[in-house]
Amino acid sequence: MQGVFPAIITPFDKNGDVDYNGLETNINFLIDSGVNGIVCVGTTGESPTLSYDEHKKVIEKTVEIVNGRVKVIAGTGSNCTREAILLSEYAEDVGADGVLLVVPYYNKPTQKGLIKHFGEIANSINADIVLYNIPSRSSIDLSVDTIKYLSEEYSNINYLKEANPNLSRISDIINSCDIRVFSGNDELTLPILSLGGCGVISVVANILPKEMVEMVNYALNNQYDKSRKMHYYLYDIMKAMFLETNPIPIKTAMNMIGLPSGGLRLPLSEMEDKNREKLKEILKKYGLL
Repeated sequence: MQGVFPAIITPFDKNGDVDYNGLETNINFLIDSGVNGIVCVGTTGESPTLSYDEHKKVIEKTVEIVNGRVKVIAGTGSNCTREAILLSEYAEDVGADGVLLVVPYYNKPTQKGLIKHFGEIANSINADIVLYNIPSRSSIDLSVDTIKYLSEEYSNINYLKEANPNLSRISDIINSCDIRVFSGNDELTLPILSLGGCGVISVVANILPKEMVEMVNYALNNQYDKSRKMHYYLYDIMKAMFLETNPIPIKTAMNMIGLPSGGLRLPLSEMEDKNREKLKEILKKYGLL
């Protein structure tokens, strides 16, 4: 698996329920735009506020809609190992190609606990596992030594989504670990690709998929001058997606440009007016409004 994997939003209807027709519209738009895969029910998909049944159904529907056209990675991580195992087994059973497992949040396990957590899940499924390191949300880092151990010990732990912006750390991972690295931040995609990364799990690709694919494909083909131009072209909108907590800006943007999105589930709330105006101007700059 490599290239651009949009971390898709979970669209809601006017009653706040999951909009499965909207989900289909968005997925077809992304596949038609040339993305390499779909990541569902991650942070951008508001997984913390989906019920267990909703979480499972979104995975199932995503696999059904994609229908083998691209790879599907399902977010199945949890700070409860048993729950992560159940979700991961379900995702594999319904046909997901891989699962995205976030570093357990709030509990603050030790590295020993992390090894046991991910090891238990790896032993329960055969699908590819994408470890997800995001210390800004989980409060702890998956250490390079832990990544190295897990990638060597478990044959299905083959990928890492890295959202720690420390490029020295990323160099250590790519240099010393038997694992392929996806950027977890759009603005770090080009630097990580230049170090040997394999792609990006992207927020911006929800609205500018062709442009993200172009930037990544240039880099994967060692055309770094062209990739760099695309990086700077997209840089303002990459930053705009974090004017407020993800996925508030991307869902707001999708509503503005007419892609199925709907509202946000509390405790996330609508974007502040001043930030909406900033976002609107940036969308105009890219010809989206």
